Amino acid sequence: MDGRELAEAVEQAARLLATVLGQDLEQGPDTVFRIARRVAKDRVISTVDPDARHGHKTSARGFDGYKGHAAVDPDSEIITATTVTPGNAGDASVAEDLVADLLADQPDQAEPRATEAETVEPSAGAAQDAERARVYGDNAYGTGSFHERLDQAGIDDRCKTQTPTAAGGLFSKDRFDINLDAGSITCPGRVTAPIRPARTGGGTAYFASACPDCPLRAQCTTAASGRTVSVGRYEHTLTDARARQTDPAWTADYRATRPKVERKLGHLVRRHHGGRRARVRGTARVDADFRLLAGAVNLARLAMLGLRGTTQGWAVAA
Repeated sequence: MDGRELAEAVEQAARLLATVLGQDLEQGPDTVFRIARRVAKDRVISTVDPDARHGHKTSARGFDGYKGHAAVDPDSEIITATTVTPGNAGDASVAEDLVADLLADQPDQAEPRATEAETVEPSAGAAQDAERARVYGDNAYGTGSFHERLDQAGIDDRCKTQTPTAAGGLFSKDRFDINLDAGSITCPGRVTAPIRPARTGGGTAYFASACPDCPLRAQCTTAASGRTVSVGRYEHTLTDARARQTDPAWTADYRATRPKVERKLGHLVRRHHGGRRARVRGTARVDADFRLLAGAVNLARLAMLGLRGTTQGWAVAA
């Protein structure tokens, strides 16, 4: 059909067919097409619902479809915002949308510092006290960019940040002394290497020359070329966030508040045709249906709170 005048419906069908077929093929040096031995980025998984995507709740548990994201006021347990994304979208990609009301109330302070650098129902919690707004979120929301956005807006940050890990029990990045001011990294063997800057910010330190004779090599790396450590543009922000969450008071507040949003997500998905299974197709329609579901859950919550009309307006039971 290349070069032919097509009706709009036929053109859309042809484009979808080309996408679905082409994403699983690759052309070799001999110009012959073969089945690709890889999964295409942003792979279309359905011809009747092209917006749906593969997603993962954990590394071993996947799903096909969409993610429903929710923000909850932890005091009243009222859902304050929802949004829906394809299943392969990162949780933090919509974090600002979930707390847009808080961000709008807080004046921006400064430009971000350039120092560094998904569950069917991911979640974020938001609360506002008399002094400062406060936002809670699990590891999926603890990204450097979101930490910085909250800091710019003067919002108290209670988003947890994943600690560094390394495969096979080897030394993780937090075993290295990272000095961003000096532009260097010191390994557990007390060898210091400079950070070679990257164009996008951050950089990489290479310890190849010291690794062959290092007595800690077996605990540090299995790479023939030796150990490398990379830092991103938000490295300083993430380091500060990890330091904050070691405070017992921070941990106690997080553990007392964060589970409330998980309970609310349980309310959203407890029915077969609820937040767990979409009743419609397409991101826009699924998003509208998810908002309707959240509204119904909120009405049930308001009834539990004893909402009633008074001469002064609506009020809840004491």
